Amino acid sequence: MLASSLLALAALYAAGVVRLWHAAGQRRGISRVQAASFALGWITLAAALVGPLHEMSEQLLSAHMVQHELLMIVAAPLIAFSSPFVALLWTLRRQQRRALGRILSDHPASGAVHFLTAPATVWLLHAAALWIWHLPSLYEAAVSDETIHALQHSCFFGSACLFWWGIAHGRYGRLGSGAAVIYIFATALHSGALGALLTFSRALWYPVYATTTAAWGMTPLEDQQLAGLVMWIPSGVVFLAVGLGFLASWIAESERRVRIAES
Repeated sequence: MLASSLLALAALYAAGVVRLWHAAGQRRGISRVQAASFALGWITLAAALVGPLHEMSEQLLSAHMVQHELLMIVAAPLIAFSSPFVALLWTLRRQQRRALGRILSDHPASGAVHFLTAPATVWLLHAAALWIWHLPSLYEAAVSDETIHALQHSCFFGSACLFWWGIAHGRYGRLGSGAAVIYIFATALHSGALGALLTFSRALWYPVYATTTAAWGMTPLEDQQLAGLVMWIPSGVVFLAVGLGFLASWIAESERRVRIAES
């Protein structure tokens, strides 16, 4: 089921890009870099969700955390940058695209769409998904039940895609890159805090892994500490790098406006 869903996603994106390039010219609407970004994101999704890592995640919390980080800080930004909504829109017929465009621009539901994709809303949704799903009762339920597990991954990946889509395509108004910097560092702060709590806790958060880590040469607490470091350090590096990039862009834009005002 999961493999077929991944294949369907790839097929839809490819079909949309082919139709768009055929109608508007190659590299119009979606660039080759964006198409390559989707391919890399899709490969990361497949690596995270299908294969050895998925099997390991049932025995090691640290492997499970690697899986989640691949979904949220690698696959999600790559796919968000690739403009998947544009590609999926072009899988529809012209009349269907126009009808959907009218709904999104004029229909009362458009207000709800704008609210749900607003930077503050997306930030809160992603933060809530991260913290709520790491509550011991919900996390252990996800490990024990494939349906809940799929829902957990959907929440992580979906909220991360919305977050990175806002970063990549910008809905920050006059604040521009400055607002993006704030949201990026705020996300780094709260996700790093959760990772630090896991790393330094002396209590076992998820007893479901208590009997499975010995085969991998670790105690359950060591596995938990490694999982916390996986959440804390790699994501922190990614957020720091992206945040510094937007900060540099913000400073450059501010200097450009000053020069224009003085000329």
